[in-house]
Amino acid sequence: MQPVRIRRIRGQGMTEYIIIVALIAVAAIGVYRLFGDTVRTQMAGLAQELSGESGKKARDAAKTSAADAEKQATTKKDLSNYYDGNQK
Repeated sequence: MQPVRIRRIRGQGMTEYIIIVALIAVAAIGVYRLFGDTVRTQMAGLAQELSGESGKKARDAAKTSAADAEKQATTKKDLSNYYDGNQK
């Protein structure tokens, strides 16, 4: 009877682990969707700087993307402006 109980406990632990990983993945997708452009442009600027070129354009684009992401995050969303953000 002990081996069956041990398998149940292991199965429960694995299920809890899978649920936690899924929640983290969903949260990461949301964060990347909001800040994806900013991260991409910052990495482009970093790559340009490492190659010896000026990364000013990419840094400026990253700042603009960050400001846009902040604006989107603080905009009140309800049914009155539902279609405004869905045309992209």
